[in-house]
Amino acid sequence: MLPGAPGSGLPGVSWCVRIVENGMPGASECLECIDLDRPELPGASGSPGASWCVWIIEKRDRRCGSGKKILNGMQRRKRDHDRCVVTRAFSTKSIRHVCGRCGIGKILILLMVGGLSYLIITHRSPSQLESRALLPNSTIWNAKYAKENFGKIGRFVKKPRELPRRLSPDDIKNSSLSLNHNKLYDKSEWMSRKNKVKDAFMHAWSGYSRYALGYDELMPLSQKGVDGLGGLGATIVDSLDTAMIMGLDEVVFEAGSWIEKHLMERINTKGQVNLFETTIRVLGGLLSAYHLGGGGHGNISDSGISVNLRGLNSEVFLGTAKNLANHLLSAFTSSPTSIPFSDVILNTGSAYPAPGGLSSTSEVSTLQLEFNYLSKLSGDPRYGMEAMKVLEHLKTLPKIEGMVPIYISPHSGEFSGENIRLGSRGDSYYEYLIKVWIQQKHNRNHQLKYLYDMFMEAMKGVKQLLVRKSIPKGLVFIGELPYGSKGSFSPKMDHLVCFLPGTLALGATKGVTKKKALELNLLSDEDLENLSLAEDLAKTCFEMYSVTSTGLAPEIAYFNIEGNSEHALGGGSRSSEYVNDIIIKPNDRHNLLRPETVESLFVLHRITGDPKYRDWGWKIFQAFEEHTKVESGGYSSLDDVTTIPTRKRDKMETFFLGETLKYLYLLFGDDDILPLDKFVFNTEAHPFPIF
Repeated sequence: MLPGAPGSGLPGVSWCVRIVENGMPGASECLECIDLDRPELPGASGSPGASWCVWIIEKRDRRCGSGKKILNGMQRRKRDHDRCVVTRAFSTKSIRHVCGRCGIGKILILLMVGGLSYLIITHRSPSQLESRALLPNSTIWNAKYAKENFGKIGRFVKKPRELPRRLSPDDIKNSSLSLNHNKLYDKSEWMSRKNKVKDAFMHAWSGYSRYALGYDELMPLSQKGVDGLGGLGATIVDSLDTAMIMGLDEVVFEAGSWIEKHLMERINTKGQVNLFETTIRVLGGLLSAYHLGGGGHGNISDSGISVNLRGLNSEVFLGTAKNLANHLLSAFTSSPTSIPFSDVILNTGSAYPAPGGLSSTSEVSTLQLEFNYLSKLSGDPRYGMEAMKVLEHLKTLPKIEGMVPIYISPHSGEFSGENIRLGSRGDSYYEYLIKVWIQQKHNRNHQLKYLYDMFMEAMKGVKQLLVRKSIPKGLVFIGELPYGSKGSFSPKMDHLVCFLPGTLALGATKGVTKKKALELNLLSDEDLENLSLAEDLAKTCFEMYSVTSTGLAPEIAYFNIEGNSEHALGGGSRSSEYVNDIIIKPNDRHNLLRPETVESLFVLHRITGDPKYRDWGWKIFQAFEEHTKVESGGYSSLDDVTTIPTRKRDKMETFFLGETLKYLYLLFGDDDILPLDKFVFNTEAHPFPIF
């Protein structure tokens, strides 16, 4: 329905209808199909007193350009003479000289002529009437028949007029569905795609279960397992809540049974583990599984997920998590400062710094969601207190425009070096500033307000010092300052940085949709600026995929900028328009099945509702299926994303099941599953409830 049409409910609106052929002003609109991205029409606000003029414009012997879309779902229709037919509405204010306002007298004449026209046109055979009907699900009029029929009464009126057709409720419903930008595919199509992700998870799990059950990771080509994360069966725990979300009861039972039988013993007897990796994957996975399994007041009304544990006791997950955390606490208590040591020896209860003595800033500041939630569940404040000491200490340290170096000393408690980046060793520091603030809803404006302030200050610094545009096409990207703010800028961007679009969007709306945030006046100018940056960066992250031959992103990309001396080594995709913007060096061409881009696509789709994020995610999933799948079971990292056929690395990272496939599944699913205003995901994609 056009704005102001009868039945729209807008007061004081009248219509003038005119059939115009070649030669009138505005007829050139037919020469190109009008783009769908122009949703508004002049005067579309529906303000009282507005009047409209509507033309049916016919331009013979012109074709609509391929790939174009017509305003309000209007369709191109190739008939015998290849016509382009466009219905267009104009405000009378801008073209009063053509139509003028429709006064009472004109309306009476219009009604008389319209009625006469209606009688002449409708007194025809049913077949002729049917051929004159509106196109299905469209408000476009058939100009051919309109011209013929009005021509028959030309002896009465030179240019007859007719009131627009009144749309029935069904027409309105169908029209609104056809114009809904969020439904480029019907629900069944996205359900099908979601199920294909579930099938991929089952293929990955079947390979791990068959060849590597109990090991940390699968080597799919060698068909065996390997312990690279301390031997705690990391893939099992990392995958458990994904299986719960997907409703894979058999996998839930298999993984849960292994945890119940083996994990407690391994925690007590294994040797060295990394504090950060063990916390985000194993501790985080246990806590999430406990909640989704019904523990800690978890229920389907909050998460939208129903889990069948088949007799397993979810309390086992919490008990195992507490035992693990008790061992990991030694990393905090052994350090002379608030900065924990990086490594723990499980069977001795001791902890040590990393070789060289330094810890990664991101690692020491990415423990708080997990330890805070464990304190909430267990009633023991020790876990959260020890973890929060880190952030409280970091608050006191000097920063560069809110940003921090990527190394810190647990011995002195001070930052080391000047290297600033949002990739490896820096990334999740910024992520947890805002997520820890979001997690504790009732403390946001009190004890934890400093975290929000630190995040916003850091994002200002990022925009001021790290954001650049590539040439020639202007992709927005995040670079690095290897030698601090006074050193040279590096146009290098890790794939890890692609967590940032999702984090910026969460920081802007706090997990609610953009539409709701605008309605409630929750978005400041800075929030809107950050949300816009998030969308720009998400596009860049996707183009890092589309620029390669495989459609998969490299681990690291460089961007072409003014004065950059890097040689333009492309990704091999000649079809990408950004082939000259993105530079991929030989040592950076591998792909580890990482989740950061699809994580941000999931968050942005939830917040903005823009279907392009689903489309991008589907293309990425198809590339994973085509190039990383191993027929015997599992998926493999790649050596080089720029060449086909690909060379596989013989390793399936735990986060492929724990994060990548989980985010893709949620991207294609319903928004009421783990809603972002009720759950916060840790950096390994394990969802915790907001409390």
